[in-house]
Amino acid sequence: MRSNLAITYGQDRLPRYTSYPTAPHFSAAVSEVDYGAWLKSVPARRPASIYLHVPFCRSMCWYCGCHTSITSRDEPVAVYAAGLRTEAHLVTEAVGQRLPVSHIHFGGGTPTIMTPETFADLVSSLRYSFFVQPDAEIAVEIDPRTLTEPMAEALGYSGVNRASLGVQSFDPVVQHAINRSQSLEQTAEAVERLRRAGVGRINFDLLYGLPAQTVASCLDTVDSCVALRPDRFSVFGYAHIPSFKKHQRMIDEASLPASLERHRQSDAVAQALTDAGYIRIGLDHFALPGDNLAIAKREGRLRRNFQGYTDDSAETLIGLGASAIGRMPQGFVQNAVATRDYLARIAEDRLATVKGYMLTAEDRFRADVIERIMCDMAVDLPGMCRRHGWDPGSAVVDGFRLDRLIADGAVTMRGDRLLINDDAEFLVRCVASAFDAHLGRATARHSRAV
Repeated sequence: MRSNLAITYGQDRLPRYTSYPTAPHFSAAVSEVDYGAWLKSVPARRPASIYLHVPFCRSMCWYCGCHTSITSRDEPVAVYAAGLRTEAHLVTEAVGQRLPVSHIHFGGGTPTIMTPETFADLVSSLRYSFFVQPDAEIAVEIDPRTLTEPMAEALGYSGVNRASLGVQSFDPVVQHAINRSQSLEQTAEAVERLRRAGVGRINFDLLYGLPAQTVASCLDTVDSCVALRPDRFSVFGYAHIPSFKKHQRMIDEASLPASLERHRQSDAVAQALTDAGYIRIGLDHFALPGDNLAIAKREGRLRRNFQGYTDDSAETLIGLGASAIGRMPQGFVQNAVATRDYLARIAEDRLATVKGYMLTAEDRFRADVIERIMCDMAVDLPGMCRRHGWDPGSAVVDGFRLDRLIADGAVTMRGDRLLINDDAEFLVRCVASAFDAHLGRATARHSRAV
C-alpha cells in the first residue's frame, strides 16, 4: 500500500509546516514598528529562544536552499558578526530588559566560517545582551570540511553543547553531482574534535532524492554515519526549485529520482536507523532513546519550528541576522534578506524587520492542529476546537483531500480523533494540508510531498 500511496500523493507540492502560516504569506504589512511594539510586550520571566543566521559559505553546494553567499575573505564575515552584536543590543533595548534565553541556534550558511575569536566575541555579546540560562542549549550548524581544531575549541569554550554536521551523502558520484566533496574521514575527524572540545551532542543531516542517488548509496551512507554514533539524524528530501535558487540549475533534473524511488530511499534510511536503535521523531528526525528529542516525544512535548522538530517550548523566538525569522505571540517577523540591506538598517540603529504576519484567531487554531498532526501523527479535533472556541464543522478546509486519504487507508477517524496510520506517516504533510486555509494563496513552489 505504501508504494501506491507514494505514487498517488507523491507529486503534491506542499509546505514542510515548520510554521503556520508559512513564510510565503509574510508581507510588509508588519513592520519594524510592529516588531518593536511586540518586543515591549514580551513576558519578563518566560524564557525566549534565539536564532542567528550566518549567510556565508566557502563554496556553494548546488542542492542548497538556504540564503547564503560565497566569500573567501574573513572581513565581510567579521563586519556581519558586528551587525549581529548590534542587533542583539537593539532587541534588548526594545524589550527593556535582559530576556532569559533557553535555546540558541546558529544557522547558515556556515556559522563556523567565523574566526574562533569572532565567534567567541559574538557569544559573549549574546550573554551580555540576554540572560543565557546555565542549562541553555547552544547549537551550531557545521560544515565538517572546514572545521579546524581552534574553532572546535572556541565552540566548547563558548558553551556550545550541540552541533549539527552536514553530511548529505558519502557517495562520490552524488557528491560530484551536487558540488560537495566530503570524505568520511573528514567527518569523523570533525566529530572527534567536537567531542574532545566538550561539544557532546552531535546531529547529522542527510538528504535523499539527490541526483544519481540510489537506495544502496543511501544505506552505505547511513552505515558509515551510524558507526560515529551521533545523537540525532535529520533526514530531508531534496527540494529541487531552480526557479527559487538559481544555482540548483547546475543539477541535471533528469538525474533526480522519481517520487517512488525517493520514497524507497526514505523508507530504507528510516528502517536502517530504527534498526540501529534510533527512535523515529515525526516525519524526518531520528534520535537515540536518551536524547532530549526522544524524551520530548515520549512525554508529548514535541514541537515544530524553523529548524524542524524540537523540545523548545518558548513562545518567543528572536531572529537575528539577514533573512532571519522570529516568532512572537502576536505573529512572525522577518529581517531584510540581502546582507547589504540588513547591515544598512542595523547601522542606522533600526530593527531589521521588513515583513511578517499578524496571526488571527483562525491562524492560531490551525497552527495548533497542524503542529499536533506533524508531531503526534494524530489530533483530537473536538478538544482542539473547544480550546480555541472554534466551530468543529469548519475545522477541515479541504474535505475532499481528507476523504481521499481516509478512503485510501492513510487516515483513520476514531470518532472525531484523527490518526495517521503507521504505514502512511510519510504523508503527514498531505494530512496537515487538509487544514491549511492559506494553501494555494502563495506563488512560491513547495517541495514534493514524497
